[in-house]
Amino acid sequence: MTMKQPIVGYHRDDEGHWVAQLACGHNQHVRHEPPWVNRPWVVSAEGRRGMLGFELDCVKCREGAPPDERPPQNGEAV
Repeated sequence: MTMKQPIVGYHRDDEGHWVAQLACGHNQHVRHEPPWVNRPWVVSAEGRRGMLGFELDCVKCREGAPPDERPPQNGEAV
């Protein structure tokens, strides 16, 4: 069973990796690390903006996890 949730924003984690903020309140890493993960849209602000609203499968929703904490927006989020 999939739990599709739209991307509503982004932030970077402590290691500088991009994290999508989903409408459900959960966070999900969105890395571009070919050949395992191919998400070239992650590396540019334009690409990330273009994916706002795109639905990702949220494993945390399936597991019934509580919402994640999110850092305050600092202007770099998209």
